[in-house]
Amino acid sequence: MTGATRGIGRVAAARILTGSPGAHLVVLARDGGGAELARELGRHDRPVTSIDADLLSMGSVRAAADELAGRLDSGDLPPLRALAGNAGLQYTNNLTRSPDGLEATFAINVLAHHVLIRRLQDHLDRPSRVVITVSDTHFGDLRHNLGMVPAPQWHLPDVLARTGAFANPGTVTAGRTAYSTSKLAAIHLIHEYARRLPPGVDVIGYNPGLVPGTALTRDAGALSRFAMQRVMPLLALTPLATSPGTAGRRLADVVLGRIPTPTGGYVDRDRIAPSSMESYDPEREAELWDALERLNEHSDH
Repeated sequence: MTGATRGIGRVAAARILTGSPGAHLVVLARDGGGAELARELGRHDRPVTSIDADLLSMGSVRAAADELAGRLDSGDLPPLRALAGNAGLQYTNNLTRSPDGLEATFAINVLAHHVLIRRLQDHLDRPSRVVITVSDTHFGDLRHNLGMVPAPQWHLPDVLARTGAFANPGTVTAGRTAYSTSKLAAIHLIHEYARRLPPGVDVIGYNPGLVPGTALTRDAGALSRFAMQRVMPLLALTPLATSPGTAGRRLADVVLGRIPTPTGGYVDRDRIAPSSMESYDPEREAELWDALERLNEHSDH
């Protein structure tokens, strides 16, 4: 699981362990966060393993996947039956670069999980499921994001992977556009995975809805962070938003198969629903796949 050390991922990780007796949770995280979580969740003899991984660096992602694969092959870890890609970040601009020279939002929210899945797909047991946390910001309308996040603006994937894909790239608006577009890309990719992953490996998108109080905007300024962490959580008392606890429990339920969903499906909070009309585009999905494969191969050298 990625994105397990805080927010909805932290809740989901604990629920996966309590809701699936015998589960062995492997956490991929950076800067010792995974080890700390493993110590915390590993109490009462619950098996939790931490592997260091910086999702901003494709070399680090590949190394983590290879370590995990090696431990699976050696029998040090039980068979891999689920992969939860919950990590994601929103930047305040469209100019931040990853160590590989890619636009940081695209690197973390799209490419990192692609590299991880491709590296591990042959190690996934059957049946198994891959769950990617997405966002209803990909709809780009007032109903789904309350006007707080601009609509996605699709470009060629090779353009999206580089900084400056959007107008006024140094602004918060450009950073949020990169975020909504990355979430649209993730849904495109889920549809393509459903066509390409081996039979018995289901891939599902999970949308938690608006979840104030998480660390998603930790790259934002102090005022924005205060609003998201202290003011916006009040929306969770209304139907407009979801608390981190509820969203995390639902994520765990999707990972554990408690919300039966066909491969390529989209779970909106706790029910199966269609994603946006724009998100269904086989030509665009194949184009994105090809671009990610090139970037994956390029970063491997």
